[in-house]
Amino acid sequence: MTQMQEARKGIITDEIKSVAEMECIDAHRIVKGLANGRIVIPKNIGSKSRPLGIGKGLKTKINANVGSSSELEKVEWEVKKAKAAVKYGADTIMDLSTGPEYEKVMKSIMKSVEVPIGTVPIYEAGITASKIKGAVIDMDEDDMFGAIENQAKAGVDFVTVHCGITKDLISKVKDSNRIMGIVSRGGSFLAAWILKNQEENPLYKNYDYLLEIVEEYDVTLSLGDGLRPGCLHDASDLSQIQELVNLGELVGRAREKGVQVMVEGPGHVPINQITANVEIQKTVCKEAPFYVLGPLVTDLAPGYDHITSAIGGAIAASAGADFLCYVTPAEHLAIPNIEDVKDGVIASKIAAEAADVAKGINGAWEKEVEMATARKNFDWQKQFELAFDNEKPKKCRARKQTSEDMCTMCGEFCALRLVRDNI
Repeated sequence: MTQMQEARKGIITDEIKSVAEMECIDAHRIVKGLANGRIVIPKNIGSKSRPLGIGKGLKTKINANVGSSSELEKVEWEVKKAKAAVKYGADTIMDLSTGPEYEKVMKSIMKSVEVPIGTVPIYEAGITASKIKGAVIDMDEDDMFGAIENQAKAGVDFVTVHCGITKDLISKVKDSNRIMGIVSRGGSFLAAWILKNQEENPLYKNYDYLLEIVEEYDVTLSLGDGLRPGCLHDASDLSQIQELVNLGELVGRAREKGVQVMVEGPGHVPINQITANVEIQKTVCKEAPFYVLGPLVTDLAPGYDHITSAIGGAIAASAGADFLCYVTPAEHLAIPNIEDVKDGVIASKIAAEAADVAKGINGAWEKEVEMATARKNFDWQKQFELAFDNEKPKKCRARKQTSEDMCTMCGEFCALRLVRDNI
């Protein structure tokens, strides 16, 4: 049985107990959320990853993307990036490798970290077709479903599948006033295949077969937003919303089979549209956990997109999004290095904490009070311990200081010290 099927029987598994302990809530709340689909625990039956809950009432989680490309493939480098992401607080890792050794990268990462691992199987299908048949768009249905099954067998915990892109939607995108068109790589693979073959998306047409595969391994579906906006101009357009309606239907069908499912979201979205996007998703997709990339709130910050995404992520999560995919400073520019990964994870952690405080999530407010107390008491070590990144504040503090009970910014005019010593 899948974890959802067990939850519907009222079974409290070890995974549920672990998640409940991590979240500091009663296990029966996890059982209820898992049973009705508002919570997922991405864990393949063959996986050694530690249990993680994503969804309503739980702490906002962070995903970090890593992965090689055909232009740059170093297996150990990707492993180091995955380890760095986990060190700085990533709750999951997605391997987006498209280089020749994609399988080696995936399996090496799975051996190196204990967090849940996600992939995009259509990449494997496209790479295989490119090698054997000459081009990505020469893949067939067997390639697509074979890749999904291969990765499920390998122990992947969740997979992004772009099931909501349909033949009808592709024709509407072509006729729309979008500037960026389709920016999802997996979405573009399927869109190109649909245009070439003039057939329906196999992942949509044969969705029941897909559910059979993932049910066997209890792989969580992450329904990809293949038509997500790639710039602010394209946000919240008809194509994006129509795909979301398709995903809402597919969420219901997955739940009927006892398959865990979450839904991916945009993308590039102006601040004033973020809350509406989250509310629409939660309504249309029956409160399935919402997994957002950013959202990025301006297109004018290359090199600083970890900041633009943290702003959007904080707003999205406070409005109800459950899972933030980090964005690094290298977004739109290059493959991220280890420092980029660190910066991206920490920016997303800041966004998640800000949202969790706003939502009243267990533990978030308590940590804020701990930090305030440590600052009042000039307890530098406690401040470093509570910080998302304890290395940077230590370096700042190591600059010239004259006293332990002040910083060089205020010096002898420290407000805290003046009040303490004179009142």
